[in-house]
Amino acid sequence: MRYGIISDVHSNYEALMTVLGELDQRGIDRLLCLGDIVGYGPNPNECCDELRRRDCLAIAGNHDEAAISAEAPHAFNALAREAIAWTKAELSPENQAFLAELPRERNFDTFTIVHGAPVFHFDYILDVTDAQSAFPHATMPLTFIGHTHIAEVFFQDDGGRAYHLKLAHGGKIDIIASCRYIINPGSVGQPRDRNPQASFAYYDEEQRTVEIRRVSYDVSRVQELMQDAKLPVQLAERLTLGY
Repeated sequence: MRYGIISDVHSNYEALMTVLGELDQRGIDRLLCLGDIVGYGPNPNECCDELRRRDCLAIAGNHDEAAISAEAPHAFNALAREAIAWTKAELSPENQAFLAELPRERNFDTFTIVHGAPVFHFDYILDVTDAQSAFPHATMPLTFIGHTHIAEVFFQDDGGRAYHLKLAHGGKIDIIASCRYIINPGSVGQPRDRNPQASFAYYDEEQRTVEIRRVSYDVSRVQELMQDAKLPVQLAERLTLGY
């Protein structure tokens, strides 16, 4: 199987369609999304509609759950809360139902997908110490995560030592049977590794390789839409910075 793996789309339809175009050219058997389809950006319905149309196997991110929750999003910062409130008002009933049905975890033959960390689904894995703590909770040797918006890989050798490699400009990872991996494909819609290009992964299960790729998209168009929607200007500005 060949998987296209995306995460943290955050209602950025321009970035999503650019990434999907790249995956269509490459050829995949299944599209997966690691959560946070909505939040921050100007096109929550369009992003949900496209993933539904493609029969994407997605899981819930914290922004997805907040956007359909009756409770106030107290755990979020002020900018995120404002975007969540806007998203709640925009989402169609069909897309509310779609997000409500998403699980927090999915397991496949050779890997698992979660939004933040194994078991503790909305925790952040930010460094090698976090990864070392997370590996014992992983049920598979290979786990894909999102949440941090940073493209990177953590791996643990057969002696229990953990290592970290950032992939801000992409890269290829050979999956070795004696190691365990936690791989973050980065963010489609709001990268935070100082590279504003949309980030995604291609996993060839037979070849046992994961490729992280970056692609440019029309950032200015998204910023215009965010301005029209009166979303916080800081959220638009960060798209240029990739942080």
